[in-house]
Amino acid sequence: MAEPLPDLIEEIVTDSMSDDPATLLAALAGQDEVYIASLLESLPVEKRLTVWEGIPRDRKLDVLVEMRSDPREILIDNTPHDEWASIFNGIDAEDLLELLDSLPKRLVDMAYESLDSKERKYFREATQFPDNQIGHWVNHEQLVLPSNAKVREGLRLLRREIPQHCDSIFLVNRSGQFSALVKISHLFTAQDHVSLFDLSEENVTTIQGADDTMNASLLVQRSGLASLPVVDENNKLLGRLDVTSASELVNEFYERQVMASAGMDEDEDLFSPVAKSARNRALWLGINLLTAFLASWFIGLFEGTLQQVVALAVLMPVVASMGGIAGSQTLTLIVRGLALGQVTPANLRALMVKELKVGGVNGVIWALVIGVVAYFWFTDAMLGLVICLAILFNIVAAALAGVFVPVILDKLKIDPALSGSVILTTVTDIVGFVAFLGLGTLFLL
Repeated sequence: MAEPLPDLIEEIVTDSMSDDPATLLAALAGQDEVYIASLLESLPVEKRLTVWEGIPRDRKLDVLVEMRSDPREILIDNTPHDEWASIFNGIDAEDLLELLDSLPKRLVDMAYESLDSKERKYFREATQFPDNQIGHWVNHEQLVLPSNAKVREGLRLLRREIPQHCDSIFLVNRSGQFSALVKISHLFTAQDHVSLFDLSEENVTTIQGADDTMNASLLVQRSGLASLPVVDENNKLLGRLDVTSASELVNEFYERQVMASAGMDEDEDLFSPVAKSARNRALWLGINLLTAFLASWFIGLFEGTLQQVVALAVLMPVVASMGGIAGSQTLTLIVRGLALGQVTPANLRALMVKELKVGGVNGVIWALVIGVVAYFWFTDAMLGLVICLAILFNIVAAALAGVFVPVILDKLKIDPALSGSVILTTVTDIVGFVAFLGLGTLFLL
């Protein structure tokens, strides 16, 4: 039975296992590459290198493929050059594409030389597409027959090893262009002499090699098939995208979105060097500092009001926080909609009206609650009214900003997941402070 990952990490980090290579090797022997990759990413660099040295060379390639870029680059840099020939033994085009951004050029060249002629062809075809297009990631393990093939030929093909997640046979013409897709299950109930084309599915979606990876992956997930054909601009069959690869690409996309919302790279190593981590995060902190100074400047405009009504300073964080949370909820919804292609100019108006209504309902409810709390806290009815109105106004404004900020950023070709939250927070802070302090100046002084 596999040892739970947290327990193994603790044993290695506390030196009870890392000093005993035989025990460590035995613990890893029954684990798959995904488990080992996750273990390596979880270890401080020195321990990681120790474990890496103990992994058999014939497994190192598969482990590297499963790792994130930053942690595996540390292992690549610390692997002796004379080991790479054996590590690259048996490498295919898909593995090399996965490692392409992590390997130095000399190792890319060495790995390329290790490919057979067919895999070299696949690699050259894939690198004609950037890594954000699905043509870069096609699977070449597929079942293909000519368009005029019969059921008997299909059954003969199935006697060979069937690729994983392959429930269909692709039919192509003499030029290699995709013609039709036939589900394997249909072959078992048909006569041997029947044409496969007559059993083909109607309205099968094909994926263009230049299609965005996220959009292509969602097509596969919604298709009801284990894989879909990928073709070039001339409809020539390039390969297929299966449901496992599609799911991995979708997961990577959302992980990228989550990390980007904090201004970070999804490949960042847990134990990357301090200088590198600090440099990667410094820009984001600097941008946040500028927006914070902007909000502070607006607060400074009401310095006289704050000096005379100290309660306003006490309640200011409540106004900013409520607006920030309300705005981030709408922002998250819209960013997801943009990523999935669900938000368009056609439905933007209806979406804005709906979010304004939601903001209005929540604004009224929580404005009343906070207004009552402020009244009993400071025994000042007018102060309760001021914060009540400010909360209502800020939540409604936050809902509006949550819709328009990501849409505008998307139009400007700026990733809304990366910068949307900073801009939104600045907007809600400024609107909230100006509304609260402005109303305080008007009603309390």
